[in-house]
Amino acid sequence: MVETVEVNPMESVFIRELVKQWRAQDSYGTWEKKSDELLLEPYVVDKEKRKSLPLMADPDPETLWRLELFYNAVGMAIERQTGVMVSPMMKMHHEGFGRMVLIAGRLIAVNKQLRDVHRFGFLSFAKLAEEGEKLVAQGVEMITKFPEVARYG
Repeated sequence: MVETVEVNPMESVFIRELVKQWRAQDSYGTWEKKSDELLLEPYVVDKEKRKSLPLMADPDPETLWRLELFYNAVGMAIERQTGVMVSPMMKMHHEGFGRMVLIAGRLIAVNKQLRDVHRFGFLSFAKLAEEGEKLVAQGVEMITKFPEVARYG
């Protein structure tokens, strides 16, 4: 019989990095007493929340900021694993579609097409951690595959 161990998504490497990104934004200590779950709660958009959002809308500044922090965390997690500096670059149309790239040297480590950004979120913290870890793994894999391009600035 195989024993399954329940893993707390809040302990994932990516989630820890995302929390660091959020805490770094709190220059006045306003969120100091907030739990990590409460801090990251806006990333959880369950089916009910998603139904309440319009199919088409312009993303608000807070959603764009949350998106940027998500990809900043992906970039920092890649940096910590590879030692290569990763810079995020986002091009977003005001209607909520665009592209996010994470650049390492001259290498595009992560290339993500974005749609319906006003609905950006995940069904659970587990899905948030899973997607973040997947993007980190993709970036690390690209840098490992093409280190001479990634390290060339």
